Amino acid sequence: MSPLSSLVSLALLVCQTQALYFYIDGPTQKCFFEELPKDTLVVGTFKATQWNDQTRSYNDNPEMGIFITVDETFDNDHRIVAQRGSSAGKFTFSAADSGSHRLCFTPTNVPATAGYLFSGGSVGGIKFELDMVIGETSQIESADKDKMGEVVQKVKDINARLQDVRREQVFQREREAEFRDQSESVNGRVVRWTLIQLAVLGVTCAWQLSYLRAFFIKQKLT
Repeated sequence: MSPLSSLVSLALLVCQTQALYFYIDGPTQKCFFEELPKDTLVVGTFKATQWNDQTRSYNDNPEMGIFITVDETFDNDHRIVAQRGSSAGKFTFSAADSGSHRLCFTPTNVPATAGYLFSGGSVGGIKFELDMVIGETSQIESADKDKMGEVVQKVKDINARLQDVRREQVFQREREAEFRDQSESVNGRVVRWTLIQLAVLGVTCAWQLSYLRAFFIKQKLT
């Protein structure tokens, strides 16, 4: 076997993706077992839909919930996951040790059903779709990087908006300072003009008084 073939085989062993769906009779627990090596990361994405007699199809039920448990059967059924959530979501766990793990899914807030005859087979009232990635971290890291990229872009947008607001504030302060300087200049000119007018009026009044005094004195003498 060539080195390239060996690497491909090893990659297929390390990275496993499981996509499946199954049916559940109402609020009945459905379990399956998975052999996992130690320190294996498992990420599961699920979606549950409920059978609708009127539409004759499986539809979303916003009131339905899913209770997820993961137990280590090799360690006296030690429970490592107990998660309650909506009818669609995601769960993540890491195998603390090698061995068989029991994954169980239980619908909640749904009526009990005895099974439906659908496509020639007996199925339950709940259709559960499950997509699990086992031992694969690149997809998780890629999703995290995408989310981080979105967060970084949002932060950049917020910083750009803050810079715009800061520039607007600086511009407004400059305009206020310019307006204040103009107001002070106009007020100074008004005060100076008022003082000049008062001085002119004072001189005019003094001249008139002096002229009238001299006129009256002259009239008495004559």
